[in-house]
Amino acid sequence: MSAPATATAPEAPAESRFDVVRARVGRYAVLPLMALALLAPTGLPADQRAMLAVLAFVVLLWITETIPIAATALIGVALLVLLGVGTPDEVFAAFGSNTVFLVIGAFMLARAMSAHGLDRRFALRVLSLPGVGDSTYRTALAFGVVATLLSVLVSSSATAAMLLPIGVGVVRTVGDLIEERTPGVSGHRTRFSCMLMLAIAYGAGVGSVLTPITGIANVIGRGTIEEMTGHRVELFDWLSMSAPYVLVLGAVMWGALVLVNRPETRRIPGGQERFRAEYAALGPTGGAERAVIAVFAVTVALWILPSLVTTADLTSPALLAFTERLSEGAVVVAAAGLLFFLPDGRGGRVLTWQEAARIDWGTVVLVGVGLTIGRMMSVTGLAETIGAAVAGATDVHSTWLLCLVAIVLGMAISETTSNTASVGIVVPIVIPIAVAIGVDPIIPAMAAVFAGNAGAMLPVSTPPNAIVYGSGYVPMVRMIATGVFCDIVCVPLIFLATFGIGSAIGLGL
Repeated sequence: MSAPATATAPEAPAESRFDVVRARVGRYAVLPLMALALLAPTGLPADQRAMLAVLAFVVLLWITETIPIAATALIGVALLVLLGVGTPDEVFAAFGSNTVFLVIGAFMLARAMSAHGLDRRFALRVLSLPGVGDSTYRTALAFGVVATLLSVLVSSSATAAMLLPIGVGVVRTVGDLIEERTPGVSGHRTRFSCMLMLAIAYGAGVGSVLTPITGIANVIGRGTIEEMTGHRVELFDWLSMSAPYVLVLGAVMWGALVLVNRPETRRIPGGQERFRAEYAALGPTGGAERAVIAVFAVTVALWILPSLVTTADLTSPALLAFTERLSEGAVVVAAAGLLFFLPDGRGGRVLTWQEAARIDWGTVVLVGVGLTIGRMMSVTGLAETIGAAVAGATDVHSTWLLCLVAIVLGMAISETTSNTASVGIVVPIVIPIAVAIGVDPIIPAMAAVFAGNAGAMLPVSTPPNAIVYGSGYVPMVRMIATGVFCDIVCVPLIFLATFGIGSAIGLGL
């Protein structure tokens, strides 16, 4: 996807200084930290000391982002072999897991959607609905709703990048109007511009929690749970917790946006006509778009079929044998492969390899490495050692208390690094603590996944936050003020969604 149009407002100096200092900390502290893990007289076996050194390397560089997160992951997985944590076959085995192929197939399907403009068509269709485009409040709300719904289909970062140019056009138009009516106010830094941009970022973040495959952090968290416990969190169980959470969190974030960033004007002259004209310019839905919609619908149907069969308690041997083979990774890879055969109506195919190859391979690597770290922590016994040590130091003794610890830890880390890295760091720590104190690890691990996705204060907290901050329309002070409000509310919401609903539906081993 091409880079989104952005405003010319300069980046905040405070944020630049923060990034520079953070990167330097990682650069100069990583080797001493690894040496300490390897050489300190801890009494740990050699493989656990080596695993701890690799974990220190990965966690520190993920938090400080001294080098790209995917590059850190690649070096980390190589160190697992070079330091003797495991054999090459043991270390690299996770790259052949169902989860990795699920990500590859889902990315290809999302790429086909973006290549044929389905995401933009959907966004403009919603924004051109009657009564939306003429009101600043309803326009910002529509952007938030569209971002939430789109991030269920494509990645949150792709959602934010796609909506940003549309949003920039709107805030420039309204900004000029505000500047005319309010002397001394810059059209680049209005409360409305901040409200709309943050609606895109928060909407994309909220929607990415809905299913176990809508966000890479979810994929890593779910895959780590399966690697370390042998239990797979089913789609219906995930939705039972995430759907109420997403609805309430969306409402809370909208309330925070309105309270902190109340627009200078209520009306957008000509806004409705603008969105409708852009939507009409797209023309009728083409054959390629219809093909992608059909393939996506079949994919979703096959994903939920096993859960429907289980829920309905169907016992047909043929049906059970069929649904047992419906691995999510195999289904979506086969579906994406089908797009290479289908004609696009213009003499080509719906998906070409040139388009498919443009998926985010760095994230695919990150998923594989995240699963590898969780698996090798279990194999070496380091997970159990850390769990026992943390449990003894914190006196955590119950599921509900461990959930709170997981939520606070996950949210704290998610404010200083990406949600993907946050989940990759916290989930492998929470599970062994649960095992050490003798409680079921699934609900606390899910609390860590939700919390790792919840950071909202800083540009580094999530990719959508970084994307909208780069537009120049979001002052750092307003992002922090809005994010603090959301973070405070997220703690009880995540607790109720995971511990409350999770316990009620019997989630666990």
